[in-house]
Amino acid sequence: MFTGIVQAMGHVAGIAPQRDGARLRIDCPELKPARWQSGDSVAVAGCCLTALALDEQGFSADLSGETLARTSLGRLQRGDRVNLEPALAVGDRLGGHLVSGHVDGLARLVTLTSLGDNWQLAFETPPGLARFVAEKGSVTLDGVSLTVNAVDGLRFEVNIIPHTQAVTTLGTLTEGDVVNLEVDLLARYLDRLLTMREN
Repeated sequence: MFTGIVQAMGHVAGIAPQRDGARLRIDCPELKPARWQSGDSVAVAGCCLTALALDEQGFSADLSGETLARTSLGRLQRGDRVNLEPALAVGDRLGGHLVSGHVDGLARLVTLTSLGDNWQLAFETPPGLARFVAEKGSVTLDGVSLTVNAVDGLRFEVNIIPHTQAVTTLGTLTEGDVVNLEVDLLARYLDRLLTMREN
């Protein structure tokens, strides 16, 4: 589990095709990955991956065909930056909201509006995910926990403060970019329970 509080931005050192997938290499020396255990979970742009081949500079992770099809990770290129958050340990503070790292789909940035020092970002969700996004609810975008300020059909708005702009990749987005979207866990499971109850 994660909280959506990004701990560092890593750099893509390489991405190599494999049978039905790819191997991703991320450099992130500030997170001291050599201290992790092989097999630990880490959220990369909001996607829960298994950290392998650990050293002082970074780690590798295998991407399945499913991950490449459903997330933005297959679009990464050498040198791109990605948001990183190692998995929670028992007793860690919950600074954002509970995040699984299981991406539901891609949201597209429709408008980017300056509000003084802050930015208002309007995203469009895939039609099947819009019902899970609620005003003042939580979403995770590329691994960043955010509060939804407004919802209108398939669109929703969030604000990002200067700190978020500086320490995550959200500060580099331009209109038309897509991000990994994870809807709130509670909304997802409540919808499933209600659907099963009606059937």
